[in-house]
Amino acid sequence: MRGVVFDGKQVRVVDDLEVRGPRAGEVRVAVAAAGLCHSDLSVVDGTIPFPVPVVLGHEGAGVVEAVGEGVTHVVPGDHVALSTLANCGTCSDCDRGRPTMCRRAIGRPGRPFTRDGLPVHQFAANSAFAERTVVQAVQAVRIPNDIPLPSAALIGCGVLTGVGAVLNRARVDRGDSVLVIGTGGIGLNVLQGARLAGALRIVAVDTNPAKETAARQFGATDFLTSMDGVPELLPTGVDHAFECVGRVELIRQAIDALDRHGQAVLLGVPPATAEASFRVSSMYLDKSVLGCRYGSSRPQRDIALYAELYRQGRLLLDELVSRTYPVEDFDKARADAEAGRVARAVLTF
Repeated sequence: MRGVVFDGKQVRVVDDLEVRGPRAGEVRVAVAAAGLCHSDLSVVDGTIPFPVPVVLGHEGAGVVEAVGEGVTHVVPGDHVALSTLANCGTCSDCDRGRPTMCRRAIGRPGRPFTRDGLPVHQFAANSAFAERTVVQAVQAVRIPNDIPLPSAALIGCGVLTGVGAVLNRARVDRGDSVLVIGTGGIGLNVLQGARLAGALRIVAVDTNPAKETAARQFGATDFLTSMDGVPELLPTGVDHAFECVGRVELIRQAIDALDRHGQAVLLGVPPATAEASFRVSSMYLDKSVLGCRYGSSRPQRDIALYAELYRQGRLLLDELVSRTYPVEDFDKARADAEAGRVARAVLTF
């Protein structure tokens, strides 16, 4: 079968990938569509260290092909969106409703794939850039069949991370002010999360002026091409600043833009050894810097919620799909994503 494999030196679309059947507590999914997220590209450029060879992809949707022993919440033929959280469901963090903190869901890559008889790693417990993948049952969330699968694919990372950061981690309230630095796939979802939360002033900042139309469509009330104009729009500072790019200088600017009791939420992924600085004395007015993993999401609950909000016309998904590419055109999709020509490139099988 076809898949996108990174061997540590180059990325290739191969046609000799194999995946095993589902074991107890697992689901095999025929992937229909998968979003190309910058986290996939970060594996390729080394920003995110990961063992190789690896099948890339972590934002996908498809149709259940087979289920392992003990799986009852989905059956073959069901449409599902995939999450990256292979959480155990039984540890203290899972029990507290914090599956993103489950230690079994972090840093334990499986190898359900083989190529030339040799095992191949699975990225983010998902590997959606393959015609078929095997995931833990908890990662397959049933969605209504009337949601287009290329749109549904984007729920599993971009929507969960961006909207979840607003609703679950920052807990933006009605009337709050929000600053979003970077309006790529994650930033656009932060914008619509802020809109759903009832934020009053939603300021988007991106150096690319061509992104203004999409930013306003998703919820921005104001658009700037640099941080220089933020003090004029928010003279006392902002309640919530979301850094969605992954650059330490922007992290500092997000912190400096906070009002009293404000909080900066870090969503962009800088290199693993990157360090950021801030003026300590500026923090004593109850300001906070918050890390955020995967939107502090509970995927079985949140994916179903976002799917229903989409069906009601309150959450945008179709508009996130800038362009679809056959998986054979991965290089073109990658080039467009790296150049910022698309908010989300979606691979189809």
